[in-house]
Amino acid sequence: MNKFLKLSYMAMMAAFISSCDNNFEEMNVNPNASRDVVPGFLFTRAQLTTVSNNYTGGAYLTIGQSMQHFSTYKEVPAAGDKYFNYTYSTGNWALFGGDPATAGAVIDLAQVIDALKTSPDNVNKTSVSRIWRAYLYHRLTDLYGDIPYTDAGKALTDKNFTPKYDTQAFIYADMLKEIEESIAAFDASKPTFGTADLIYGGNVAQWKKFGYSLMLRLGMHLTEVDPAMAETWVKKAIAGGVITADADLAKIDYVDGSITASRNFISAGLMSTDYVSPGGDNVEGGKFAKTLIDHLKTTSDPRLNVISVVWTRASDKAPYVADTATALQKGMQNAAFNGLPTNFDQYSEPNPATILKYNAPLLVMTPAEIHLLLAEANLRGWYSGATAEASYNAAVTSGLKQWSLFGTAGVISDAKIAAYLKANPFNATGTAAQKMEQIGTQKWVSLLLEDEYEIFANWRRTGYPKLTPTNYPGNLTGGQIPTRFVIPDTEEQYNRENFYEARTRQGGTNTLSSKVWWDK
Repeated sequence: MNKFLKLSYMAMMAAFISSCDNNFEEMNVNPNASRDVVPGFLFTRAQLTTVSNNYTGGAYLTIGQSMQHFSTYKEVPAAGDKYFNYTYSTGNWALFGGDPATAGAVIDLAQVIDALKTSPDNVNKTSVSRIWRAYLYHRLTDLYGDIPYTDAGKALTDKNFTPKYDTQAFIYADMLKEIEESIAAFDASKPTFGTADLIYGGNVAQWKKFGYSLMLRLGMHLTEVDPAMAETWVKKAIAGGVITADADLAKIDYVDGSITASRNFISAGLMSTDYVSPGGDNVEGGKFAKTLIDHLKTTSDPRLNVISVVWTRASDKAPYVADTATALQKGMQNAAFNGLPTNFDQYSEPNPATILKYNAPLLVMTPAEIHLLLAEANLRGWYSGATAEASYNAAVTSGLKQWSLFGTAGVISDAKIAAYLKANPFNATGTAAQKMEQIGTQKWVSLLLEDEYEIFANWRRTGYPKLTPTNYPGNLTGGQIPTRFVIPDTEEQYNRENFYEARTRQGGTNTLSSKVWWDK
């Protein structure tokens, strides 16, 4: 109940604060809204909007389908299934903020950091805000490439509505610097955000581990474009101390109830977009993809029975039952249909007892991902604290165990974990490429729903898992899996000069086939 009240209150306060225009023009001032920055509330809102913004369009329909976790028979929502409809990829740009009176997470965090810098006692709050800002910007730059960065978030303070675009190379160097400086500035004797911090409740020690884990992730993103820089930051992150224990897993808890903003946005988005009721058609024609389901069945992965169901019933009048039996699970081929398949009911959907629970947690950063990064670091000769095999096994174990956070239906026994590892041992005698493929494919499974964005980044960087593109008639990419999100048309209209400069710098195109700087 306390958790419900807290999230509900935060949701109401976020809505309340969002109506404030912070003295843009006196004629537009809302007399009923606060005109002062409230750092705790804005930080909470920034955490929530950073992870949830455009989930349905960006993470589910665009990345989830292109990474072949999901598929659809329809054309309109097939941003990643048939490589149609690039507009779904533009929605994440809203994190920069819409019009001057509608602040996105970028503006929220800029206001928070600006308000906190006046007092040395706020050092922990400032450090957490800077780390979270790096998390936010890494998502944006990894999706769009060159973006507004040094000029971003200044619409309220400087009336700057045409920010310049910084290069992704500059952004990465600055994000890593921001993380390092923020971690060094932490002071356990100073106040924290406390309960306004939905991830760690202000725990400084855990935020340090989160910061170093983010540093590790960003450092590894640079392996193909600047190996020396990648090695420097990867080693620095590991030496600092990353998330390896389940107790330090970064997550946001949600609650079920009448306040929709308090519900897990993934389950809410999937329910409203597709999986509203069992049987019959789905709103956007979605199902789990054949690539995913086939992989889980072939490897006897116990996660299959946790995430996937097929709706069955004894007769036409009997109620539908969510059946998790392995033999029934069947994925729908990407880009195979344009019209409702006659056997649509026989394809697998997300499990309502785990994924579709409104009170399911959001896993932001997990030991499973970090152990896989450590395994890769070992392969590259940058980490000797454990063998690649040991780190891989730890990643698999943690990745299977983390589903217990979704309730009893997500619990995977130790015996099943041991059986899975025995059936799918780390290829210790394989080539470097074979080992990397195994690590990359495991990340594709372990981060399912947790972070589709990072799965997309890792696939672009490494090429793993190996996915076969679709080539549906009239697709927008020439039959290639999308590699970048499209910057919205509004930038060409309202920030033309800076947008054109950045577009020219990045090859002259702004399409789903464009590439970011580190994607080599």
